[in-house]
Amino acid sequence: MWKLTLVSLLLIYGIAKYIGSTGQPELPVLPSDQYWGPGQAREVDKSIRPFKIDIPKQVIDDLKTRLSRTRSLTKPLEGAAWTYGVNTGYLQTVLEYWREKYNWTERQALLNKYPQFKTNIQGLDIHFYHVKPTVPKDRPVRVLPLLLLHGWPGSVVEFQKAIPLLSTPRPDQDFVFELVVPSLPGYGFSDSAVRPGLGSAQVAVLMTNLMNRLGFEKFYTQGGDWGSLITTNIGILRPTNVLGAHLNLCSSRTVSSTLWSILGSYIPSLIVSDEHWSKMYPLSYHWSRLVEEMGYLHIQSTKPDTVGVALSDSPAGLAAYILEKFSTWTNPEYRFGEDGKLLEKFTIDELLDNLMLYWVTNSITTSMRLYSESFNSAQQSLKLDSANLRVPTGCAIFPHEISYQPESLLRLRYSDLVQVNHMPRGGHFAFFEEPQLLADDVWSFVGLVEKKKKTKQTATSTEL
Repeated sequence: MWKLTLVSLLLIYGIAKYIGSTGQPELPVLPSDQYWGPGQAREVDKSIRPFKIDIPKQVIDDLKTRLSRTRSLTKPLEGAAWTYGVNTGYLQTVLEYWREKYNWTERQALLNKYPQFKTNIQGLDIHFYHVKPTVPKDRPVRVLPLLLLHGWPGSVVEFQKAIPLLSTPRPDQDFVFELVVPSLPGYGFSDSAVRPGLGSAQVAVLMTNLMNRLGFEKFYTQGGDWGSLITTNIGILRPTNVLGAHLNLCSSRTVSSTLWSILGSYIPSLIVSDEHWSKMYPLSYHWSRLVEEMGYLHIQSTKPDTVGVALSDSPAGLAAYILEKFSTWTNPEYRFGEDGKLLEKFTIDELLDNLMLYWVTNSITTSMRLYSESFNSAQQSLKLDSANLRVPTGCAIFPHEISYQPESLLRLRYSDLVQVNHMPRGGHFAFFEEPQLLADDVWSFVGLVEKKKKTKQTATSTEL
């Protein structure tokens, strides 16, 4: 038996080494002008228009009416907490607060604090914050553009606490960030595509076009969840535009990575340190945990419009569907609390702000379509999952992220991995949960990349 196991391990090792050395696949050529708007492709208004969130009173009145008419919720099982999904006992408390105490007028004013705009990119009006820093007059500070991208079920609300942390100069750095924070197509106040095909790869092209429209030919990127995948695709498809990519969900989903993971279950020291072993092994536990959390992904990748009907019609249903993720994805242990520990990292108003961006724009269905457009055969045929990201990359690994991969596996995907940090706390919604931690990591990463650039420029000058 041991001989058979040894042969199997050697075979896995050989295949992993071979696949890992076969190089970069041929990259697809995606057009920069593919039209996603209504009607036939045509010239669009390329102006950049100021925007303010201004939701009509009748929309808010309708929301409160619907909340007041919510049917009696099925009682949760005794002792189940959030292990069967949202705990309806606690959800009732949230719904009552939403109807009686949540002040949209005040919250809307807060969301309008930073400058917002819309511009038409490839037929779609894209909403974004554009926050310019105040540059100190007593010392030279370079302004670097940074694209921040959210995921699902988040929104631009996730970045509200991070914006001042990134756009305010630091005394120990000679640069500061000019921020562009878009709502992804089909999310919030950004238009959705009217025909199939706008997956994460195509969104990467669209976001690059947005930055170019604003005058940024080269820029830094940062993202988690969908933002991580889209910023990775920007770096793969448009590498000359990207100065560096910072991610708080780094993932290598290649065949080679999977084989190394299996091999590591027998010889963990090959890929992961003892300190982080439990984050990855035993594989059976972590893979079963992923299966437990990924039911939504299968639904949204196959039939988003069906579930979208229910979520678009019922604010109680929308709250249940989304708030559950802000419990279990923030920390898997939170599902054992009767309140889902929702208020450990967020305020109730912040969570409802995010819900409101889905509700008042009726965008839950169109947001979920990104899954069906990104996990279909057409998107997979682009083979971007097996392509290396070769721009400077930083990975912030939060301890309660949904999945974990060690640096050894990440280097199979990210060829120029400048910085990898294991964060002391936090989960999936990193900027929302721990804005200071993640902002510090972004500053550190960009500082390293800028230092490397200076060193290279100095060496080149010396040679000349």
